Amino acid sequence: MVAVHHHTTTVDGLEVFYREAGNPADPTIVLLHGTPSSSFMFRHLIPLLSKHFHVIAPDLIGFGYSSAPSVDNFDYTFDALTAVTDHLLEQLGLDRYAIYTQDYGAPVGWRLALSHPDRITAIVTQNGNAYEEGFVDSFWAPLWTYANNRTPETAAPLRKALELDAVRWQYVHGVSDPTLLSPDAWIHDHALLTRPGIDEIQLRLFADYPTNVRLYPAVQRYFRDSRPPLLAVWGKNDEIFGPDGARAFLRDLPDAEIHLLDGGHFLLESHLDDVATLITTFLHRSSGARHAA
Repeated sequence: MVAVHHHTTTVDGLEVFYREAGNPADPTIVLLHGTPSSSFMFRHLIPLLSKHFHVIAPDLIGFGYSSAPSVDNFDYTFDALTAVTDHLLEQLGLDRYAIYTQDYGAPVGWRLALSHPDRITAIVTQNGNAYEEGFVDSFWAPLWTYANNRTPETAAPLRKALELDAVRWQYVHGVSDPTLLSPDAWIHDHALLTRPGIDEIQLRLFADYPTNVRLYPAVQRYFRDSRPPLLAVWGKNDEIFGPDGARAFLRDLPDAEIHLLDGGHFLLESHLDDVATLITTFLHRSSGARHAA
């Protein structure tokens, strides 16, 4: 049985929860979760990766078991989420690491890479967008509307997105056999979403999301300039970030590995072993290539 440690530490005056496994002497990979999940989404992946790597999986502020101060006491922007994550990694003494980015984890990961390009050894992106082609219009239209005009009326569809049926949809859509999925995932996420004040936190982050899109040109320049090894392993049936978002990485990183699997947004729930194998093979290969270079 693999030992997975569950830590809480103080960063910038806030409690940050993170999971850790593996030998710290091995190469590190930082797992950055999406919404409405937390590091809980990596509960089965961490033991598989920790056989080969040192694994760190934090909960972003406002998610999981990390602090969730009210919107009056914390600036819920992706810049702010990244700052706390960055300071956690520095506190842990991590100055070289690969990143796994999914959903909200992607804009956090891109900001880390832009701030510290020398620290990023490789990138795994699993339905984590860096190109406008990845947006599925039917899903994103209400968010763009709200971000441009924040009213109770434009917020209403986004509040619906925090309800149990909508959270479940994010897990089951695009999965050919939903009976393979444990309801623990969406029940857990929804339980944390229903805590007092979390809805307002989510709305603040929805409103800030366009800042991620405005960052894309800089992220794409980083890809071209730094040439990080990149693996895009994507649920091709995702109706949030579509497969065109995975293919787009080839524009700036022609050597990127692209794998489109027959799954949805939370691919680890249906294709855990496939994803773990792809990551392990990719990281071993990219580490050898960089060492040779």
